[in-house]
Amino acid sequence: MELSAALQALDRRLLELDSLLVAFSGGVDSALLAARAHQLLGPRALAVTADSPSLADEQRQRARALAAELGFAHELLPTGEIDDPLYARNARDRCYHCKRTLFSALGPLARERGLRHVAYGLILDDLREHLPGRQAALEAGAVAPLAEAGLGKAEVRALSRALGLPTWDLPASPCLASRLPHGTPVTVAALRRVERAEAALKALGLRELRVRDFGRRARVELALAELQARAGATAELAEAVRSAGYEQVEVDPRGYRRGSLGQLAPEVNPGARASGAHDPEQPDEEAGV
Repeated sequence: MELSAALQALDRRLLELDSLLVAFSGGVDSALLAARAHQLLGPRALAVTADSPSLADEQRQRARALAAELGFAHELLPTGEIDDPLYARNARDRCYHCKRTLFSALGPLARERGLRHVAYGLILDDLREHLPGRQAALEAGAVAPLAEAGLGKAEVRALSRALGLPTWDLPASPCLASRLPHGTPVTVAALRRVERAEAALKALGLRELRVRDFGRRARVELALAELQARAGATAELAEAVRSAGYEQVEVDPRGYRRGSLGQLAPEVNPGARASGAHDPEQPDEEAGV
């Protein structure tokens, strides 16, 4: 889609919606949605970040900083999905239970603030994948202006750059729970361990990475370019991750592979497929927040 046409389509949809609460993580998609809603709707738009144990502090601070930089209304809303046993068990439908909790909290807040809709950052690319959280969004009546306007990731990044948003080239950053194999319970301790490990790697100058958590063992996946650039420094990388609380660390020579933990799920949790799973390579990215 031509860039000007993409922006016009998004603007038309936002003006049709008239007022909305945006589920805002500070990532590429929701940042564009929140920023453009603010530009067009002013006080009839509010960005809200779900503040939960699965949100890395780096993301929390980025969301706050972006809202302050661009001047749009922003709030943190505590969510308690980790207290839901259906979420904490970490089956393949984890994202459904996460988003159900999220939208159950955002809907009443939108009504309280007099906002007609709850919106999230689903894009066209997401429609090609099995994302359990999308079902929760549909059930809650949430709208997806980016996808409805025909925007995919390429258009979102290009528009973000054209509009001067500092998020335009951010790597994808799903919640910390996505680092745990399906069937491994989500606990605060595990989430903080992953967060410390990834922060230690980023402190070394790395940018696109995942630390896959297997209890005492961690598997590090780096973007291929960064992996090649650090080919002689695997000992340094492993030591950084061990400092976060892991005993064994493997730097995966295959590099970062989106959704790679999904391939492990049948071994970790043999009952997961029977309980409603669809795709054994479910992405570790979830849309919209």
